[in-house]
Amino acid sequence: MTDPAVHEITATEEDRRQRLDMVLVRRLPQLSRSKIQSLVKTGRVTLQGAPVRSSDEVNPGDVFRVEEEPYKPPAGAHPEDIPLHILHEDEDLLVVNKPAGMVVHIGAGHEEGTLVNALLHHGGTLSAGSEEHRPGIVHRLDKETSGCIVVAKNDQTHASLSQCFADRQVKKTYLAIIRGRPRHVKGTIDLAIGRHPVQRQKMTPRRPPSGRDALTEYELLATRDGWTLIACMPHTGRTHQIRVHLQHLGHPIAGDPLYGKRDSFKRHLLHAWKLEFVHPRTGESMIFEAPLPADFGLVPLPPPKARSRS
Repeated sequence: MTDPAVHEITATEEDRRQRLDMVLVRRLPQLSRSKIQSLVKTGRVTLQGAPVRSSDEVNPGDVFRVEEEPYKPPAGAHPEDIPLHILHEDEDLLVVNKPAGMVVHIGAGHEEGTLVNALLHHGGTLSAGSEEHRPGIVHRLDKETSGCIVVAKNDQTHASLSQCFADRQVKKTYLAIIRGRPRHVKGTIDLAIGRHPVQRQKMTPRRPPSGRDALTEYELLATRDGWTLIACMPHTGRTHQIRVHLQHLGHPIAGDPLYGKRDSFKRHLLHAWKLEFVHPRTGESMIFEAPLPADFGLVPLPPPKARSRS
């Protein structure tokens, strides 16, 4: 359990006669209004040592002490000393280069060795997440997919990033190595995807309402020895979207046993290469790039001048 964060907030003239909970939400944007109200109700917000109410009016010069609740790891999850390749970290979020073979969060059969276990050991707080076993996890990558994944440290950041993903304001670029070479250098795959009616671990093209809309742009980057390096830009976030779309294109991802063939590969060759979004707190446009793992040497990425896409 991590020691709780403590804040001292001094009211200004601008805060005069404003509700306490509204003032604290403005001054502590990482905490939601409901979280502030919960802290007030449990006595973790005080004025000169005395309890307060969320509806109290604030006066300039008032100094409030706000003590956040101690962070408790989710049930079933425990910290593990697993190395993390952190591409960026600030008080609100982290961007991690997830290695292939690492499961994102704990679940049946995956109680250890996950990204969540590593994050708990890394220290600090994580957002509550959409479920108890997924603290900090805003989106996910398949176990065998490597690359960029963003993690939220507080609930407000989590909510903001989740909305950005839902509104399709996060730009994602994946690299994959596929069999053969598609006919067109650039293209768009607009094909609804749903759960396979028999093989429930698979997704498959399906018409609505059984399938949900799924759109992926692609661009060929390089070809060598019958394999092609392709950039995929999904505009939606359906399960296995890129894997299904490339199979439908007639060029499944190398090493994908579900939608192609494993052959001699140790995993499917899909990498979350770039992630672009606006920082929820600062409004800054941020771009992150995860270096390509060694197995992508099968078809090396050309230098920027040799490809049209930056």
